[in-house]
Amino acid sequence: MHVARLSLTDYRNYERAELELGPGATVLVGRNGQGKTNLVESIGYLATLGSHRVSGDQALIRAGADAAIVRALLAHGDRELLVELQLNRQGANRAQLNRSPVKTRELPRYAHSVLFAPEDLAIVRGEPGVRRRMLDELLVQRTPRLGGVMADYERVLKQRNTLLKSARARGLAAEKLTTLDIWDERLIALGSELIDQRLALIAELGDPVAAAYHSIVDADHRPELRAVLSIDGGDAEGDEGGVDASPSASGTAPSTSSTAERFAAALGALRGKELERGVTLVGPHRDDVLLLLNGLPAKGYASHGESWSFALALRLASAELLRRDSSTGDPVLVLDDVFAELDRLRRERLATAIAGFEQVLVTAAVLEDVPSPLVARIVHIESGRIVEAAQTNDLDVDARSDVGEASDREGDHADG
Repeated sequence: MHVARLSLTDYRNYERAELELGPGATVLVGRNGQGKTNLVESIGYLATLGSHRVSGDQALIRAGADAAIVRALLAHGDRELLVELQLNRQGANRAQLNRSPVKTRELPRYAHSVLFAPEDLAIVRGEPGVRRRMLDELLVQRTPRLGGVMADYERVLKQRNTLLKSARARGLAAEKLTTLDIWDERLIALGSELIDQRLALIAELGDPVAAAYHSIVDADHRPELRAVLSIDGGDAEGDEGGVDASPSASGTAPSTSSTAERFAAALGALRGKELERGVTLVGPHRDDVLLLLNGLPAKGYASHGESWSFALALRLASAELLRRDSSTGDPVLVLDDVFAELDRLRRERLATAIAGFEQVLVTAAVLEDVPSPLVARIVHIESGRIVEAAQTNDLDVDARSDVGEASDREGDHADG
């Protein structure tokens, strides 16, 4: 699959934008803050229903506008599909497929992309929520209905926490809070499905991650992924003192009981503490995945280069799973200012690893940061405008080195 045409209306700093695209690699070039990232962010939003830079939708709507619209014409072989999303300041967002209304959560069924960004270093070095989000975004792209399960779980979790806080304020004892049992049943049903889906995904990612890491580093550092489940005693959020830094930090060994049974037992054991704190202490919202290199946690032990390689391997492995399972071909690969963060060897190895994908979109402040095999088509971005698109063989020999100065690297990547 590839994006044949992208249209934006009142999205970020774009009042209007039209960009024709095709298979192969396209590099979006411009100084920081001009709008390169905004273009590729919009494609990623269609696939994940979220931005890799902000948690809410309001920042995606141009100042002074009531709504932003993203339209993408997706092509796969002889088939084309027009995907449209309207982000509203007031009211629910709206979506269309070939001009027919659909639920927004249906979009990831058709638009598949994997985005690499400087923020990905947080997958290895950041908080558990970053790793949970990575897994959940991939789950939704592979099985869109899970987006509804996740939303339902969040609603039940919010209601349960509200009840716990109310009980704490009123000083109710656990045995008098019978309504909590009703919320527990729903929390266990939804949460157990999410836990099982994440466990299956972690197991599937193992071999592709190892292969992708080796392609980038050409060394056997034995990358591993290991689940840390709160229902089995793991405490990813640190309320019970935090997860131990050792590989055994995945909690107590799970029994032969089902996930739902272990979830129920954990809730029962912690009900007193939950009433004291007014918060739900176990469930998929408090789980983590431990990333290991050579048997040691990458967070805290891995070098900067090893951490980057692990993050890239996770993205490459995600792309491989989507490629393997999708009936619409390869996902669109988006590399948002990633090459500026890598040394020359990792740049070249990453370029080689992604060379076989149908469409690759790269953003860069300095064109020299991008490996030559990916510089097939160049699009210049300036102040929210697409000012030029050219094939590399149309450029002067010296044009590539003249595109940007080293000072263009300065600035906040999140400005687009």
